[in-house]
Amino acid sequence: MAYYVGVDLGATNVRAIVADGDGTVVGRDDDSTPRAPTGIAVTEAVLRVAREACDDAGIDPERVNAAGIGAIGPLDLAEGAVENPANLPDTIDRIPLTGPLSVLFDTDRVFLHNDTNAGVIGERFYSERNPDDMVYLTISSGIGAGVCVDGNVLSGWDGNAGEVGHMTIDPQGYLTCGCGHDGHWEAYCSGNNIPKYAKFLYEDDNVETALPVDDPDFSAVDVFEHAGADEFATYVVEQLGHWNAMGVANIVHAYAPLIIYVGGAVALNNPAQTLDPIRERMDEMVMSNVPQIQLTTLGDDVVVMGALASAMTGGTGDRSRL
Repeated sequence: MAYYVGVDLGATNVRAIVADGDGTVVGRDDDSTPRAPTGIAVTEAVLRVAREACDDAGIDPERVNAAGIGAIGPLDLAEGAVENPANLPDTIDRIPLTGPLSVLFDTDRVFLHNDTNAGVIGERFYSERNPDDMVYLTISSGIGAGVCVDGNVLSGWDGNAGEVGHMTIDPQGYLTCGCGHDGHWEAYCSGNNIPKYAKFLYEDDNVETALPVDDPDFSAVDVFEHAGADEFATYVVEQLGHWNAMGVANIVHAYAPLIIYVGGAVALNNPAQTLDPIRERMDEMVMSNVPQIQLTTLGDDVVVMGALASAMTGGTGDRSRL
């Protein structure tokens, strides 16, 4: 029997699933993404969860026919690695992926994608309509998009198309992104940076708030939990909605999707507070067709399921390759 593996390497977690030839998931494992000492530690974590997923499926890794990986970027596709990821510490420089997994599985059929490209592959593969023009947008530790236009998933130079979180949405550049550049969408609206944005607004306005802005553990969770009851927290969420809508409007104008699926921890944990402000602003921001905007159908598994679909279809996600 054929077996396939999907791997999701994110800035927060790494997970792997194993499926049989029918696509039925028969094993899985996950762990936290290491933040030290180097990229090799991350590679070892990927290998570990892949082995454990195979063990959970009751198979030896050598029985795996093919694997797909959805990973944080930037990518170096020629070397099958992640290079200097923006949302991990600077000591995490290079993360080899395809080579070590090829050795583990004893196959050269290991396909590497940007995580959001894996996401759009997954949404398209498992969608009943299988639309040719669609986007998967993640709002999580970082922000990015996988884009499918005319039935083709856009990969770009070195697999780095779709890094929409690094679009400049604030020309004043008040906040610096994890990549080191100013004014990027991700600097304001990603899970990692929402607390920094809230602190920036707090210091600028000097307002009363129940938000624990001076607590070292202050997080995006606090902002969304207090919104509605706390005037300042409500204002922060409204501002996030403005920036998110601006970013999504740019995506619509660039790629003309029929539908945009939104995932990532920020959206999945706060769907109404994240998606409703985007939908409400589309008519006033978009000059072309306004797409349907909805939460991902695959939940937190969207990237790993897309990576699995890639493995099953020779890296394409095209159902006709089955």
